Amino acid sequence: MNTLLIAGTEAQVGKTVVMSAFIAYWQRYCNSRSLGVMKPIDCYAPGRNPDHELLMRLFQLNQAPEEITPFSCQSNTLLPLLTERSDQPLDLEQIWQQFQQLQQQRDFVVLEAWGGLGSPLTARTTVADLAWDWQIPTILVVPVRPEAVAQTVANVALARQARVHLKGIVLNAVQPCRPEDWETWAPIDLIQSLTQKPVLGCVPYLDDPQSIDRLVEVAGDWELERLIPELANLVVY
Repeated sequence: MNTLLIAGTEAQVGKTVVMSAFIAYWQRYCNSRSLGVMKPIDCYAPGRNPDHELLMRLFQLNQAPEEITPFSCQSNTLLPLLTERSDQPLDLEQIWQQFQQLQQQRDFVVLEAWGGLGSPLTARTTVADLAWDWQIPTILVVPVRPEAVAQTVANVALARQARVHLKGIVLNAVQPCRPEDWETWAPIDLIQSLTQKPVLGCVPYLDDPQSIDRLVEVAGDWELERLIPELANLVVY
């Protein structure tokens, strides 16, 4: 399938940085093929801006804001509770139809999940359930913190339970880290041994996460052809 979902262990783990790096690399080297971008659901904290505004400022996406993010609201409330209490219901069927339309229009579509794999979308559906229902290959973004190994193991177990096609893991330094912090908090060999999933890339702490050149450099160090086999067939120039 010509689609990739970027999910996380929880909110605020740097999924948007990972997606930005992917978009930057694609537009730099693979722009002979069209890329669609979607963050279907974005509930952002008061005082912050929605992520689609950042993406549209950084990249030429040729998409309307509502095509990138069909459901957007400013709230910290859990999504099922929010939609129960407001006149803004979450219509997953409508989002699914928009997603299918984007797939038909673009050679490849990259999506960013809301929250973590276990985040509830409805009273009966999590992000992991959606990844299975929509049959989207997924990568898991894990923050480099002291609890990284435990979070990774738990989220990979959830992905297996939900039958998610989890392609692998990307480790992201959401705060400045010393080399010994990486080795202690997120040892790659241990994570791969415990989860039986590959670590496909690492994102160092970025002083300027909006630098296109730096984002391209970061994504260039990932196992991109293993992450997305279609890249092997693209004309890169």
